[in-house]
Amino acid sequence: MYIDIAIIGAGPYGLSLAAHLNKQGTNFRIFGHPMGFWRDHVPRMLRLKAEGFALDLFDPDRRSTLERFCRERGYPYASIGKPIPNNIFIEYGEAFQKTHVPQLEPFLVKHLSQMRDGFMLTLDTGENVFARNVVMAIGIQHFPCIPPAARNLPPERFSHTFNETAFDQFAGKRVAVIGAGASAVDTASFLHEAGAETFICTRRPKIWINNPPEPIKGLKLLARRVKKPLSGLGTGWRSRMACDLPDIFHMLPAKLRLRITRGHLGPAASWVTGQVVREKVPIWLNLDLQKAHMHGQQVHLEFQDIKVDRRCTVEVDHVFFGTGVQVAPERIPFMDPALAHAIRKDDNMPRLSHNFESSVPGLYFIGPLAAGSFGPMLRFAWGARFAARRLSARFRRQSVQLPISQAASA
Repeated sequence: MYIDIAIIGAGPYGLSLAAHLNKQGTNFRIFGHPMGFWRDHVPRMLRLKAEGFALDLFDPDRRSTLERFCRERGYPYASIGKPIPNNIFIEYGEAFQKTHVPQLEPFLVKHLSQMRDGFMLTLDTGENVFARNVVMAIGIQHFPCIPPAARNLPPERFSHTFNETAFDQFAGKRVAVIGAGASAVDTASFLHEAGAETFICTRRPKIWINNPPEPIKGLKLLARRVKKPLSGLGTGWRSRMACDLPDIFHMLPAKLRLRITRGHLGPAASWVTGQVVREKVPIWLNLDLQKAHMHGQQVHLEFQDIKVDRRCTVEVDHVFFGTGVQVAPERIPFMDPALAHAIRKDDNMPRLSHNFESSVPGLYFIGPLAAGSFGPMLRFAWGARFAARRLSARFRRQSVQLPISQAASA
């Protein structure tokens, strides 16, 4: 039998959408481990860069906010200025799931293919699920980017920053971290605290580290809010417009949308881990990785110094790559290649309708895979409210009725 909707993914986007669909009585199933990316790919004690109010998951009645959760559990909370540890965010997401999405099925999708009347999902249990609509809420865990120069290294000698959540095993070892963003700085901070001899290498001329929030009140606060208004992505008019005007963004030419999405809120580290790195971790700037190979028992890294046009080398025990992600449907490991190929794209990002639907009817993308169509807000948890409202309204209007052909074949 066909269900109306299958949601793949149980992070902030998948859970928020499922909470909305439950409210309106929609026939759906949702698959995934609750808060799986945050539990398996982010250190539990990492204090998150987003402000407290921007880490909410969204139920239709707004009963289950992070603020209310922290108050009930006795955890410290402030909407601004008090970073939330990842372990509390995970606990909050799991509590949200138990309250609003109790029917979550903690299974993984191993294969997704298109059929005549919809889609077939094969679960890791062996069950085949048939759905007329599929919503991909899979986040970024399938898209780590490793520089080509390093892809021949033995897998045990390098990691993407997604791959490790504990660092005690690197105590006493020499470890390079390549990258300039939050994940690179976070990793370097944890490595230093674990007792590793670590340093950061980046081809950028500077690493941006956010400053701690300053306590400002009265007219000064008002003036700052006018000059740099607050939003779920941070401060500034560009971030505010990205949050308030996703539909206007959707109307822009594709090249302009993608340029804004990739350029806005570039690599920048949180002030919490950034403070440790700034004071205690060497940072080597203007270095572009050219080669990486084994030299005896050491990883040999060769860099091009962009500023003075010379080469330099270093040998380490392990390398971490905080080199971002490359989002593309073809990189989703469980998606049938023919289905991935059928999705129209703008520079590898799915081209989505006003309702998050791809060029394959019935196949929807929310979260980071929708950022190319709706802007940088969809790269962050804050975008889950917009996506859940828009897509649940779409399914409510759609009022799916099972065709006779499907009923006969179910």
